Amino acid sequence: MVGRRELISIMQERKEKTAHWFTSLRNEFCQAFEDIDGEKFVRKTWQHKGEGGGEMSIMKGNVFEKVGVNISTVSGQFSEDYRDKIKGTEKSPHYWASGISLVAHMQSPKVPAFHFNTRFLVTGESWFGGGADMTPTFVNNDDTTLFHQKMEEACSPYDETYYPKFKKRCDEYFYLPHRNEPRGEGGIFFDYMNTGDWERDFNFVKDVGRKTMEAITAIVNQHKDLNWTAEEKDEQLLKRGRYVEFNLLWDRGTLFGIKTGGSTEAILMSMPPTVKWA
Repeated sequence: MVGRRELISIMQERKEKTAHWFTSLRNEFCQAFEDIDGEKFVRKTWQHKGEGGGEMSIMKGNVFEKVGVNISTVSGQFSEDYRDKIKGTEKSPHYWASGISLVAHMQSPKVPAFHFNTRFLVTGESWFGGGADMTPTFVNNDDTTLFHQKMEEACSPYDETYYPKFKKRCDEYFYLPHRNEPRGEGGIFFDYMNTGDWERDFNFVKDVGRKTMEAITAIVNQHKDLNWTAEEKDEQLLKRGRYVEFNLLWDRGTLFGIKTGGSTEAILMSMPPTVKWA
């Protein structure tokens, strides 16, 4: 039987592994996007009100109108009014969380917006969560097929049920009930992943990150040099309005960040630089 001291040591090792991976993946994303765009990311650190903090990486470039790749590793206590909404807090309000979050808004209305995040959360329990999704202004069936193919490639080696299950969850989650419409073309979304095989779960999370990078870079390179009109740009700005509405009204990650004392600037990194409502 594993003793308490050994369990603490195992969990500490897992925390270090995940935080290191999220930092490494951030660096890979930033390098890939700089190679496409020609501009450079600007980084800014922030401190958490509990312990730890994060680092924002923002680029406003020629292809990416605004792209942010944020990492954070924080710990603290949930407030009384929020504690009962999180698993594993029945005996203690303490938490530890590490993750990466990416949002890309493009100059061209012919290139979709992209969102990706993965995280590892520890309370009285521990689990992985995350996903990736794509929001085009003008739907391109080839892009949708490619993006979902990459998501399926990340999922299928681990469990044939993952992709259809996580795709359905994504469709359900990234939905605007007040508009009665989806936010975009979907992707995958998963939470509370703890199958009992931590290394396998961690490898799955890493593959989701790798396959998301493959999908984004392929789609951006395919369309970044296409011509577009002012009318098409207006359509993109209107579509971004839906993005803003979802993140401010319905997104659980936004609420989690605010409720746990995260950086407001980092939390709202997902907001597009310009937006329009009819």
